[in-house]
Amino acid sequence: MNILLDTHILLWHLMDDPRLNEDKSQIIENTQHNKFLSIASLWEIAIKSSIGKLHIQQSIETIVPQEVTILDIKLPHIQEVQQLPFHHRDPFDRIIIAQAICEKFTIMSDDKYFQHYDIELIR
Repeated sequence: MNILLDTHILLWHLMDDPRLNEDKSQIIENTQHNKFLSIASLWEIAIKSSIGKLHIQQSIETIVPQEVTILDIKLPHIQEVQQLPFHHRDPFDRIIIAQAICEKFTIMSDDKYFQHYDIELIR
């Protein structure tokens, strides 16, 4: 399975946050799954860190584990954003949703708005 991790899922995983349940942790740790993180998530982390809304111990260059592939934003992803209904207004989440649709990836997120989109979702 190809899984696109939402920003908070990666952060919870890295910080051993109890909000990330054991089932999700096992899916992330399972080497049979391909894990991806949108470059938009790194952008979001950088912004939140720079304004003091998020405190991370690692540098942005080293925060992504080796087994997670960074997914670049491509033109079809941006075109998909134009087609998305406005169930969610967060621009980072909207591009993550668009990427999942275009790439046919499953998203792992606890964001309640994601369920309103036509995507495979691990909640």
